[in-house]
Amino acid sequence: MLIFKIFRKDEWLEFKALGKTEGAPIDVADGFIHFSKAGQVQETVEKHFKDEKDLILVSCNVGDLEPDLKWEVSRGGDLFPHLYRKLLLKDIISQIEIPKIDGVYKFPDTF
Repeated sequence: MLIFKIFRKDEWLEFKALGKTEGAPIDVADGFIHFSKAGQVQETVEKHFKDEKDLILVSCNVGDLEPDLKWEVSRGGDLFPHLYRKLLLKDIISQIEIPKIDGVYKFPDTF
C-alpha cells in the first residue's frame, strides 16, 4: 500500500540535498511526519496548503516504513499514517509536482 507526503518546493529541495528530513515545521512540532492515504491527499492539500503555489507529492510503501509507522485517529475520526522517524530519500518511491493553476491544484489524471 502506498501513502503520500506533501512537500512545499523548498522543503523538497532541502530534503533531496540532505537525503533525509524531519518534515515540515508542523511535523517537527508534532513529533512525527504526517502522511495521507490516497483518498485523504486532496483534502489535506486544500486544508493545509491552500496558500502555497507548487507542491511536491511523494509516495512511500507502507512496508518500507514499518515499524516506525503508526496509524492514528485524526481529522474527522479517520486514521492517518504518522512516521516516527526521519524520512529518508531512499524511502521515496515516486514524486510528482502538483501545480496550482488559476487557484486550483491540478492533480494528475492517474492519481
